[in-house]
Amino acid sequence: MKSKKNLLIQRTEKYTDPQEIKAIGLYPYFRVIESDQDTEVVMNGKKVLMFGSNSYLGLTNHPKIKEAAKHAIDKYGTSCAGSRFLNGTLDIHIELEQKLADLVGKDAALVYSTGFQVNLGVVPTFTGRNDYIILDELDHASIIEGSRLSFSKVLKYRHNDMESLEKILQRCEPDKMKLIVVDGIFSMDGDIVNLPGIIELSQKYGGTVMVDDAHSLGVLGKEGRGTAAHFGLTDHTDLIMGTFSKSLASIGGFIASDHATINFLQHHSRTLIFSASMPPASAASVIAALDIMLSEPERIQHLWDLTHYAIQHLREAGFDLGATQTPIIPLMIRDNMKTFQITKALLDEGIFVNPVLSPAVAEDSTLIRFNLMATHTFEQVNIAIEKLIKVSKSQRVI
Repeated sequence: MKSKKNLLIQRTEKYTDPQEIKAIGLYPYFRVIESDQDTEVVMNGKKVLMFGSNSYLGLTNHPKIKEAAKHAIDKYGTSCAGSRFLNGTLDIHIELEQKLADLVGKDAALVYSTGFQVNLGVVPTFTGRNDYIILDELDHASIIEGSRLSFSKVLKYRHNDMESLEKILQRCEPDKMKLIVVDGIFSMDGDIVNLPGIIELSQKYGGTVMVDDAHSLGVLGKEGRGTAAHFGLTDHTDLIMGTFSKSLASIGGFIASDHATINFLQHHSRTLIFSASMPPASAASVIAALDIMLSEPERIQHLWDLTHYAIQHLREAGFDLGATQTPIIPLMIRDNMKTFQITKALLDEGIFVNPVLSPAVAEDSTLIRFNLMATHTFEQVNIAIEKLIKVSKSQRVI
């Protein structure tokens, strides 16, 4: 008797989009890099200029950070073999948490194994069935997924639109908790959250504010201390979240707040309690990266000099960059196939960029994300802009 395919295979075999893009030679994902994450990487034995990395401070191959990671392995081994809640808390985790709390101006901090786990473990933990979680419509996927784990009412407002946010707050019951969760820098469009407006409305309607600083640490605020520091609103921002996989050259994430809130999370956040602890080498890497970031402010200044330069010249060339204000520079293509074609053509020209298509953005908002690092040179940026103009003109984008 011929056996039927099970439902899993029946369903997954219908998904052929990647195979179709691969068949025409335009598949842009899981591209293999054969070197460290620097301004130049090696792919297929050839050097390529990297403008697709989130390493904003260019620290992933810094010798002091590599040495710190090696020393931590020698002292602690490669794994904690358990969760923070049970056997996986090391003295190096406590040291890191204090440094992070000091960095963002809070009483205490708690580190997780990844940034995604922070949002999964924090966003749904404070609110109950009759409370509210309020999101910007362009919040990161991890925030959205965290909200889906909650039994609370989840409401979204139009991107960075304070009038839209106020209408939602007016609909909420005044005596219920209202947790407003936003990105500091929005990861696709590169614009900065209107934190002053959010804080003002939060105070008016009794809300609680959480800022995801994944793309803001090392970029915004004095010494790279983040969005709240940038606006001078640290004392009015209830929770500050950040990740280590971008400016801080490692993997993991953290949440910072007052002592009572961190104590509550230590005993209620499921992604902390039921996940293995952050490896010691990763914790040591972040400590070293923080020390470098705070002692070398010229890195952040150079990053901003490059950012202003690139944005000016790309706009002058005719590119639509949306509302970006940061080292995340979106080149709006607004066409799936052209986005694939330009990404492939740029790689052929020796420039690595990231395509962003639906569902990450709306179908009419596809873009190429051009990211800058503090270790890029103006010469490298000029080469990239020249290639961007050449390829985009050939595709009639500009």
